[in-house]
Formats: sequence, C-alpha cells, structure tokens
Amino acid sequence: MKSDLSKAVAEELIKKIERFRPEAAARQVGHVLSVSDGATRISGLPEVSYQEQIIFSSGVSGVAINLEEDVIGAIVLGDYVGIKEGDEVRGTGELLSIAVGDGFLGRVVNPLGESVDGKGPIASKKKYPLEKIAPNVTERQPVSTPLQTGIKAIDAMIPIGRGQRELIIGDRNTGKTAIAIDTIINQKKENVICIYVAIGQKTSRIAHVVSDLAKYKALDHTIVVSATASDPASFQYLAPYAGCALGEYFMDQGKDVLVVYDDLTKHAWAYRQISLILRRPSGREAYPGDVFYLHSRLLERACRLDGAHGGGSITALPIIETQANDVSAYIPTNVISITDGQLFLESDLFYAGQRPALNVGTSVSRVGSAAQIKAMKKVAGSLKLDLAQYRELAAFAQFSSDLDTATKKQVDRGARMIELLKQGQYAPIPVEIQVAVIWAGVKGYLDDVPVAKVSEFEAKFREFLEISQIKLLQEITKERTMTPDIEKKLIQAVEEFKKTFKKD
Repeated sequence: MKSDLSKAVAEELIKKIERFRPEAAARQVGHVLSVSDGATRISGLPEVSYQEQIIFSSGVSGVAINLEEDVIGAIVLGDYVGIKEGDEVRGTGELLSIAVGDGFLGRVVNPLGESVDGKGPIASKKKYPLEKIAPNVTERQPVSTPLQTGIKAIDAMIPIGRGQRELIIGDRNTGKTAIAIDTIINQKKENVICIYVAIGQKTSRIAHVVSDLAKYKALDHTIVVSATASDPASFQYLAPYAGCALGEYFMDQGKDVLVVYDDLTKHAWAYRQISLILRRPSGREAYPGDVFYLHSRLLERACRLDGAHGGGSITALPIIETQANDVSAYIPTNVISITDGQLFLESDLFYAGQRPALNVGTSVSRVGSAAQIKAMKKVAGSLKLDLAQYRELAAFAQFSSDLDTATKKQVDRGARMIELLKQGQYAPIPVEIQVAVIWAGVKGYLDDVPVAKVSEFEAKFREFLEISQIKLLQEITKERTMTPDIEKKLIQAVEEFKKTFKKD
C-alpha cells in the first residue's frame, strides 16, 4: 500500500517537473542606502518619476521627491523604523494620489486619505493626484462673488472673494485660527464646502477644533486633514497638497470650496527638515532654494474657474505665524507676495481687548470691493480710511488736551466704530445685519452713545432687527444694494430703537 502511494507521489512530481517552463522576468529594484527621520536615500531605480509612489520590502510605501544621477531621495509614508540599510525598493509606476469623494465630508483624515477619527474606512471610487499644475489664465474668471466670513471688520474693510487667496498672519495666540473657524462656521448657509488642514499642531488642539465645528453644526460641510506634531515630517509636508486635492474634486463639480492651511510656517519647517536630510543645498535660514515654489505651486491652485470649466472655485486662507510682529521675515514675505492680500493680527491690539485684533493699516485685500455686495460697499466705503486716520489722531490726542471740534468729533466716532467692530468668537453675523449695524455707526447714530455702551447697543439693535425688522433684512438680502427706500426704513428702525435704548 505504501509503495503504491509513494509511486503515485513520484509520478505527480515527475509530471510537475515536465510541465515547468523557466521564465525570466526583469524588474527594476533599488536598495536603501540610508534612512533617517522618515527620509531615505536609495540607489538604483533610474526609471522612477518625481512624486512616484515606491514600495519598500517591509510593505511601507514612500514617494520619490529627489532625483539625482545615481541616487533617489524619498520620504516614507508611514513607520520608517522597520526600514534598514540594504532593503529592496521597487517603483509602482503610479504618482502619489489621494482618494476623494463626498464621503469625506464630516470626517477627519490623514494626508493619505485614511480615516483617523475612529469612524471606519471611507468608501471612494476616485483618486486625485496630490500635486497638480494650477489652472492656466484662460480657464479662470475674475473674483467677484463675496465669501462672507461673518466677521464685521473683515467683510466691511478687507473683503474676501470666492477664488481669492487671503493670508492670515500674526504672532502666536492672536486669534488666527479663530478667524478661520468662524469663517467655516459661517459657510453653513453659504453653500461652501470647507477643508481645514492642520499642520504640525498638537493632537489635543485638532480635537478641540473638530469638537467646536461639531458643536456649531459646521462639521457636516467640512473635511479635516490632520498632520499632527507627532506625525513624521513627510505627513506635515504632504498635508496641504492633500487638502487642496480634496478641494479640487469639489471644484471640478462646479462647487465653491474654502481651504484653510493652518499653518504654512510649520509646513516650511517640515520641508526644510526633509531637504536637509536629503542633503539638498541650503540657503537663507537653512531653507532649500525652492521654498518659495513650495508654497506658490500650492496657493496658485486656488482660483475661480470660468463657466466653460464648471465655474467652481477654491478660496485659500493660508495662516503664517510671525515672531514679534515681523512680517519682513523670510517665509512671511514669500507668502505675502503669492497671496491676494493679508489680514494682519497684532498682539498689542489683541491684549488691548480688540477682537479680532485686526491692524487696519497693514491689512489689505487686493481684490477689494469687487468682492463685496453693493450695500456693504456703500456703507463701509470710507470706513477703513476713517479708522486709519483715527489711529493717528488718537495717538496725537494723547499728548494734546486742546483739540478742535472737528478732530474731537472724528476721534470720538473712531472710538465708537472700533468698539462696534469688536466681535466674539463662534458668533458670525449675517451680512444683512452687518450692513444695518455698520450703517448706524457710519451715519452717526452712535455718537451720543457712551463708548462703554456701544457693544450693548449693537447686541440689542441686532436683536431688535431680527425680531421686528425681518422684512427690512430680507429686502437688504434680496436687493444687495442700499436703495433710498431701504435707507429710509433703516432711519425709521434705528430711531425707533433708540427711543427704547437706555444710554445711562
């Protein structure tokens, strides 16, 4: 019995040997020369392209970002501890891409599109490349539709349009992220999809932002791309491009998108770290020579497409952190030159109680009033200049007790307008109410209200408008301009309110 079995096995083996046909398959492989802090240098792989995804023998993927004559520089997308010198590496022939789709709304993902919020994987059928050439000039149209932030000082004086790139710049803890979060919250009724990219921040802070967005019912129209301080530098480097690729998916559908990059200072730090490990020649402040291109190729992807290309838009709000209000440092000046204006938040104003701590003199929007509704343009036309003059006069008035009547009147009104433009966090205001409130201040209806009571006047006037002047607010929303009839009704409304408001 045993001999019959062994005979059958032997015959089966002979048949397998006879069927075997040796085949030679050529494939290109490389080998790891060195690995440190998430960046590797690899020999071989001469056919690999820039931004091509590669696979290490441990199963971890990476992306080629440095192509030299004999060596490739790559960043590791995952745990690099298991990678060692001599490990085999092969190319995939695919550029680094991220999954995109409607399923990402309301989720927190890493720069590879993987869920990190504990709610399970995200179903997706489409992929977009992380790096993409920005739409050319012929595919764009001028920025003319406002993106309402809900913040009085910004919507009135430094308006932002859909498709614009507006830098938020200032020292640490001056309210930069607060402005971005308030703007996201205000997009609930504006039909704008928001993407918040957190770069190099503490995990606890990102969790706090996500909980705030959920609390104010803004998470449903928002995607959070998270690259925390504990993540590798490669993730912090890729995060903004991942956020932009997610935004481009919605823009290609003709939708309006807002992308917040918080913040690009840490993004530049991560890129510097990767470049130094890959032995790229360093320049000013040890940054590599292409650090300007790092941000320009990202921010140029924000635009408003013309009708032939869907008419969608990406509005970018990059954030930059300064040291001691120095906007002339290397990275701040780079990003200022790329963007269409900046909101400069000053620490002195913040500590003086002005929130948002907007420096009107240094802040600018290069799109300007083209991105404002006509009603706001008419009401706030001279406001920025008046406040800039007020700052100079107020500084002069400190040293002079004897002021002429006109100067005193201007200083008094400026003080009231500063007070009127103060606004708490998580409290964006609809544009029609902003128009009515700012109109009351500009027209002098607050001149007899004590400065200490201006905030109370504004809160109660808003309440009065929302309760008894709904038709007037609807008319402002519909007309979007300040007609004589609307102005007449506003005069009646403010005079009626002032009869009930106690100034003392």
